[in-house]
Parts: sequence; structure tokens; C-alpha cells
Amino acid sequence: MPKVMRKRAQRGQHGIRAVVRDARGAREQGQAALEYVGVITLLLFIALAAIQLGIAAYAVQQAGTASRAAARAASYNEATGNYQQTGKAAMSDWLADETVFEKSEAGDEIKVTAKVRIPALLPVFEFPRAERSATMPLD
Repeated sequence: MPKVMRKRAQRGQHGIRAVVRDARGAREQGQAALEYVGVITLLLFIALAAIQLGIAAYAVQQAGTASRAAARAASYNEATGNYQQTGKAAMSDWLADETVFEKSEAGDEIKVTAKVRIPALLPVFEFPRAERSATMPLD
């Protein structure tokens, strides 16, 4: 075979191999993109779960603060203010709106329970209320 023909045959073979390699590379890039989307979705879900856990912990902490403040206010016999207003004033405004207080007296003690709604990041989820109680002696 003449030298020119040999070069064309080699180029043709390499050209086919290059096309096959390019097609395989495009498929692998598509697969990598799908894997990336799957991993990003998983990481986003984990991040939202961590943020939701932080919000729930904050709501529980606010319930404890509100119940202590409300119990302290309710323990004074001459208290003119409303213990519920005092409890709501002791917590964050965005949690105070839907907070419910329950008061019970037993002997020389008063117990106030604060129930705070835990806000959900995604409307699909609904969480129970965070409850905390505080007991104070009556004055």
C-alpha cells in the first residue's frame, strides 16, 4: 500500500475511535450530572433537617423561658399584670403569637405550662407543640 493511502487509513481509524470516545465522554458527563443532582438533593434535605432541628430546639428553649416568666408573674398575689402577657413578653415575637399558657395552683405553689407551636420549614410537616412547665412558690 502506498504511503499516502496508509496515512489516510490510519486517520480514518483514529477518527472513528475519536468519535466513539467523544460519545462515551458525553454519556459519562450526563451520568455525572445526574449523580450531582442526586447528591445536591440529598445535601439540601440534610441541611433543611438540621435547620428544622435548630428551630425545634429554639422553640423548646423559648417555651421554658416563657413558662418561668409567666410562673414568676402569676406567683405574686398582688400582681396586676396578666401572667400570659408576661410570658409572651419574655419570648421571641414570632413564636409568642400562638403560644398557649395553662395555670394550676396546688397548695402554696403555682405551676404554669407554656405550649409553643414549632414552625415547620416545609408545609408538608407538622410538629407537636413544645411544652415546658415551671413551678413557683406563692407569695
